[in-house]
Amino acid sequence: MAIVNAQLTNTQLDVITVPSGKRYAITNIMVCNNSSVDSANFDLHFLPSGVALNNSVTRIVNNLVLPAGETFTFDSERFIMEAGDKLSFTASPDQGSGNTDLAVTVSYMEV
Repeated sequence: MAIVNAQLTNTQLDVITVPSGKRYAITNIMVCNNSSVDSANFDLHFLPSGVALNNSVTRIVNNLVLPAGETFTFDSERFIMEAGDKLSFTASPDQGSGNTDLAVTVSYMEV
């Protein structure tokens, strides 16, 4: 099993891109709002290989608002991703330099 950590940005951030010849199973996604006072929000997208981020097609979590200090856990479903597939986020508000107060941790395993 592997873990990826990232700070979410207000532009598309591809947290995982499956390498050529690999398949990944996403086992858990956690998004934490590290602010002690401000709410923040995010969108979560699964992008098939060669498909661009499109809110009408690829978004599976839409504008989820996290109050200050809260964590969202997405662990009830497993997603199998093929080579070239991406797990992507957008978030707001911008806290400077395009970064937000949201941190994501994704757990996955090669299948």
